[in-house]
Amino acid sequence: MKTRQLPVLIAALTAGALLAACSGGTKAGGSGGGSKTLTLASVDQGSVEDVVKAFEKANPGVKVRYTTSGADQYQQQIRTQLASGTAPDVMSVWPGNGNPGATVVLANPGYLRDLSDQPWAAKMPDAIKTVAQYKGKTYNAIFGQNGIGAVYNQQAMAKAGLTPPDTWTDLLAFCKAAKAKGTPAFALGNQDNWVTQLVLYALVATTVYGPDRAFDQKMQAGRATFARSQWATALDKYLTMEKTGCFQKDPLGTNYEASQALAASGKTLGIIQGNWVIALLKGKNPQGTFTLKALPATDDPSQTLIPAAAGAGYGVNAKAKNPELALKFVNFVMSPEGMTLFVKKQGGLPSLPDTGYSVDPSLAELSKFIGSDRTVPFMDQLWPNAKVQQTMLSGLQEIFSGQSTPEKLLDEMDADYKAGS
Repeated sequence: MKTRQLPVLIAALTAGALLAACSGGTKAGGSGGGSKTLTLASVDQGSVEDVVKAFEKANPGVKVRYTTSGADQYQQQIRTQLASGTAPDVMSVWPGNGNPGATVVLANPGYLRDLSDQPWAAKMPDAIKTVAQYKGKTYNAIFGQNGIGAVYNQQAMAKAGLTPPDTWTDLLAFCKAAKAKGTPAFALGNQDNWVTQLVLYALVATTVYGPDRAFDQKMQAGRATFARSQWATALDKYLTMEKTGCFQKDPLGTNYEASQALAASGKTLGIIQGNWVIALLKGKNPQGTFTLKALPATDDPSQTLIPAAAGAGYGVNAKAKNPELALKFVNFVMSPEGMTLFVKKQGGLPSLPDTGYSVDPSLAELSKFIGSDRTVPFMDQLWPNAKVQQTMLSGLQEIFSGQSTPEKLLDEMDADYKAGS
């Protein structure tokens, strides 16, 4: 889920490969070709721009031609570009195996260059290194850690006289109170299908993994299923939120960009997203203050977990036209300067220690949860193939449009999961 889909993830979730072609555009820094020109496709809207500027400044004469866009379009395009030899030198790549732009999915056919010999590769924490690798080799320069939760507009909350809920019962009461004041609790941009997973992931973290941290291992061993697990409970809670009025009218008619505008302007009290959305909200409302909190799914706050995992990073095209410059760019991304630029703009946390980065106050709770081992990976990162997530995303849209049911969706996800890699 890149997003900073997911998310999941989301791509954010962020989402590395999830955000690279819809809402951005091409930024030309020079004409194509030549040893001084690098081509880049990124889903890091709102943050890669500063990194590119810093990279060009540190390398006089170098120009970066880059595009940014939405997750859905990026995922549709990147495999085609790689297969046809038209892909850029460097591209956003998600951790793990959960979507069409993920590390394993792109490394398996040989589309990515092995980065194991780069100086930062051995410094990655094990939890991040695992999802950056394929068959023991590192293919993804993962610069940040992301989390999914409820991002509140503090000024809108103060105006409504409400505070963030920390139990499931209080969450529903919060939604009802917000709706009564004419300001829905959360913006939801389900027109972009990668967004559909984020609320569900936030609920699954607590309902599924709270009582059973070994759920993924049981799934892999064939001793658990989506349909006959607490996934069904989490999905029911997602729909309960919708029926309670936690979201604005017509989530399916609202895209990611529009959902940001609702939360940034205070037309909703917040948005359930990855932390990467904070930079985008600040861009739309520079005077606003936005804070990420855990989304409760039970009535015991001590049980609450947050989906938090390695965010999308960058891979080098195995057939890059400018491989030396491509390596120089990913190494800049993984340097203290590059990493700090990214996570500061995204409101994220660095993947490597000792960067000198001070955590943004908006992420104090996320940082606390990570430090207390109260997080679980984005669910799709440990799935055996990308089809499971795609079935989930389209199925959630169908449920919101009344064309499918939770039972049918979970059965279809089980069938795709059992198909393996």
